[in-house]
Amino acid sequence: MAFTLSMHPWVYLAKYKNSSWTDTLIEQEHLTPQEEENLSPEALNELMEKRNNIKGLPIVNYTTQYGMGCFEGCKAYPQPDGSIKVFRPDENAIRMHNSMKGLLMPAIDVKTLEQGILDSVRKNKESGFVPVYKKEWEENNFLTADAVYIRPFTYAEPGIGLGISVEPWVVSVSTNVSGYFKEGMRSRALVTDKIRATKGGTGWIKCDSNYVVPILAKKAAEKDGFMEAIFLDAVEHKYVEEGSSCNIFFKLNNGTLVTPELGDTILPGITRKSVIQLAKDMGVKVEERKISIDEVMSNGVEAFVTGTAAGVTYLESITYNGTEKVFGDGKIGELSFKLQKTLKGIQYGVIEDKYNWMKSL
Repeated sequence: MAFTLSMHPWVYLAKYKNSSWTDTLIEQEHLTPQEEENLSPEALNELMEKRNNIKGLPIVNYTTQYGMGCFEGCKAYPQPDGSIKVFRPDENAIRMHNSMKGLLMPAIDVKTLEQGILDSVRKNKESGFVPVYKKEWEENNFLTADAVYIRPFTYAEPGIGLGISVEPWVVSVSTNVSGYFKEGMRSRALVTDKIRATKGGTGWIKCDSNYVVPILAKKAAEKDGFMEAIFLDAVEHKYVEEGSSCNIFFKLNNGTLVTPELGDTILPGITRKSVIQLAKDMGVKVEERKISIDEVMSNGVEAFVTGTAAGVTYLESITYNGTEKVFGDGKIGELSFKLQKTLKGIQYGVIEDKYNWMKSL
């Protein structure tokens, strides 16, 4: 169960008007979770169509016509004590604020959005729509465990000419998810010749339009049996930048962990930031710098991608210009596994959260 349109009934909605933000929680039409499970597919689809239609949001605007919008992705994780906690929503709120500024919108207050995220998860938990902790998830280090995916996004006021949003909405919806990548698909990646972002562009913003090319590249890669597409830089076509929706890391044969340095073509990933901290605390040398695909093909011994949806997902190989580089024996490497297990353990409450990353409702 990756992303679905089975959205939770409680939605967070904020609106900028008359030079200030106002926000509220909206309860969309719903039954009890058990009653919804027992609905026929047709009846459930009808209910979901109603739930996914937020009244008052205009069809024709700068977002729907020109992709002038940005969004976030964060997760809430069931805990062994029956509670549920959200992973670093403060960081998501900061990035959303910066993305909105980058698109010349009035930017929502960081604390306001963070609280809105927490409040909407709390209301959906009270209504019984969030998953509960299962002990058996520990058997495979939570790789198939359930979580709540939270999607805050901006939505523009009515508009059809080329323009910017000056009275935007911020909406936050959520749904239950488990694994992101397709089960049974080998974790191979293909270096694409498409370009994700260019210098001076919006690559650093979690912007709607940034995802068009990555989606096309990923779908093309999947048709050829690959799980992921990897992008190189737009200028020299030699430096690794990102995956289709995730940051990327490489462990080299000298033990160093390398990830592309941030800039205007790289998204500042929150999971990326967290993994860097974890690796350093494990005594691993971490470098944020340019890394060429040739260096990866020559010296890489482990590779993995990171993101809210992906978590820490290892790559068994990367194929570039027809040559496949297999990392190790094609299985998850020692460091990749340790980082994956530690991050998941913190998120699901079985490893101490000494960083105060997990926020209670």
